[in-house]
Amino acid sequence: MDVKVVRQAGAKSWYEGPELCRQYFKTEKITLGTSTLEPGQTGDIDWGHKASHEIFFCVRGKVSLRTPNTDEKYVLEEGDAVIMPETVPHELTNIGDVTAVVSWSLAPSEL
Repeated sequence: MDVKVVRQAGAKSWYEGPELCRQYFKTEKITLGTSTLEPGQTGDIDWGHKASHEIFFCVRGKVSLRTPNTDEKYVLEEGDAVIMPETVPHELTNIGDVTAVVSWSLAPSEL
């Protein structure tokens, strides 16, 4: 595999509700992207991934990661990370007062 650089403008982008998602890389082994939420915004529910763990790393701001099936909430501040097991639904809410940026990755990637 060759080294590849993806600039923000070249990332695949879409919205899940008000949550701006950007996917930078997707290979057979890993997927990497970011989610951006303005203060008070909650993204759509992601219904989980049947064969992948998902890691969230809070790059900026403060978010709540909620699992709707159990209503458990995990607060992530800058520098915090959480790993979600397969098939666990989840949603992100920006509970801070600045734009939140969360990096996420799936492994193995779901192609």
